[in-house]
Amino acid sequence: MESNVSGAMNLVMLFESDFVAPGRAVLTGRRLSHIRQVHRAAVGDELRVGLLQGQIGSAVIERMTEREATLSLVLNEAPPAPLQVTLILALPRPKMLKRCLGMVAEMGVKRLYLINSVRVEKSYWQTPWLQPEKIRESLLLGLEQARDTLLPEVRLRPRFRPFVEDELPGLIQAGPGLVAHPAAPDFNSLGAVPPITGPSLICIGPEGGFIPYEVERIRSAGCRPFSIGARIYRVETALPLLLGKLFI
Repeated sequence: MESNVSGAMNLVMLFESDFVAPGRAVLTGRRLSHIRQVHRAAVGDELRVGLLQGQIGSAVIERMTEREATLSLVLNEAPPAPLQVTLILALPRPKMLKRCLGMVAEMGVKRLYLINSVRVEKSYWQTPWLQPEKIRESLLLGLEQARDTLLPEVRLRPRFRPFVEDELPGLIQAGPGLVAHPAAPDFNSLGAVPPITGPSLICIGPEGGFIPYEVERIRSAGCRPFSIGARIYRVETALPLLLGKLFI
C-alpha cells in the first residue's frame, strides 16, 4: 500500500513504556484517539513521532483497532533547539495556566519558575492544574504541537521574597536578566533591547504587572527593566510577544 504521510500534522509523543520491541510501539488512550480523530490516519499511513526526552522520526501504522495502534518506527532526528532562556512567570489565573504551560513548551522554553506576587491571589496556588500530572499533561500538548520532545522543567515558588533574594541572583549569572512590567519607573523601550542569542532570563509579572516593591527587588537581583509600550496585555498575550521579539 502506498504510504500517506501526515507531514503537516503535529507530533505523536512516545514513551519508553510504549515499546514492545526495538522499533515497534503500541499506543492506546488519548494518543490513539488523536491518531484516529485528528490525523485521521489508517493502516499504512506514516506519522511524525518522537520519544519523550529523545529523538524524532517517522512511524508507519502496521495495525489499528478500536483499542490500540501498532507502529513500526525509526527515530533518527534531533528535536528542535531549545530557547536558552529561564522564564520567571508570576502564577497566572488557573484558566490561563494550562494555556501558558502549553505555550511555554511550544516556544522551546526549558526552564520555568512560577512565582508569587501581590497580585497573584492565594487561591491560584490551590488549583488542580498545579499538580505534577496536570503540569506534565499541559507541557506534553505543547511539545506535540511544536514537534519537540524535551520536557520543560517547572518549579513552583509560592514565596516571592526568598526566591528573589536567594535564588534569582544565581539564575542570572549566565547571561542578561530582564524584567517586563508596564508600570515600573525608568523603563527602557523594547526597541532598545537587542535580540538575545545566549543564555538569559526574563521575568513576566501578573496582569497589571509586579507592584513597585517587587520590581525593585527584581531589579536589585540584577534584572534590567524594560517596557513593551503603553498597552496592558494579558499574560497569554505578553508571553509569546516577548519571547518572539527577544529570543526567536
